[in-house]
Amino acid sequence: MNTKWNLRELILLLLMALVFVPIFIEFWLHRFLLQAFENTLYAGTMTGFIMSIIFTLSVYLIALKPHQLGWEEVGLRSFRKSYWKWIPVWTGVLIVSSILLLIVMDIFGIGVDNSKTESLKEQITWFTFTIAFLSAAGVSPIYEEIFYRGFLYKWLRGRWGVWAGLIGSSLIFTVVHIPTYNTLPVNFISGMIFAWTYEKSGSVIPAMIIHGVFNGLAVMLTVVG
Repeated sequence: MNTKWNLRELILLLLMALVFVPIFIEFWLHRFLLQAFENTLYAGTMTGFIMSIIFTLSVYLIALKPHQLGWEEVGLRSFRKSYWKWIPVWTGVLIVSSILLLIVMDIFGIGVDNSKTESLKEQITWFTFTIAFLSAAGVSPIYEEIFYRGFLYKWLRGRWGVWAGLIGSSLIFTVVHIPTYNTLPVNFISGMIFAWTYEKSGSVIPAMIIHGVFNGLAVMLTVVG
């Protein structure tokens, strides 16, 4: 996974993900949207949608356009048919490992709820369910896989090898989910699995599928629960 990207692209995109988005989008804009909608779910969904635009546009303007590269450079490409059999396998591994982590967290008295799921539970309608499902299973997997695996994993992997890419990209993927501390162990495991599927398939599409299925199941279980 060689790339034309240098340290400049990495620094700029990490500043976007770790500084600009948390401060100006997840904090200031989210507070404004929360006041406007008076609903945590709606505000969170709109915040996520705006984040998806910022992440995707940043990757294009910083990593792709200056080097005249296409989206296939960040893994948006087809993959061999033989890899399809691994998608349900890794989906199952992610689900089982997440359940085990949640059991351990419950044993130690660590909560697993957050404001977004609580808001969904309080106002369950077909409309709120559809919004939450499309956001979690559709929007988030696309832009997160393009950035964290397509760009970040590839950059780290190209400099320091597979394990550095797996661990480094997964750690950053975990950090950006703060302050939802109760999901961080699951975020790290999922980041490792998503990056590994990219490594083995050469495409971020399998990771998008697994990511989307996992998030979609989480939303459905929240509603059922």
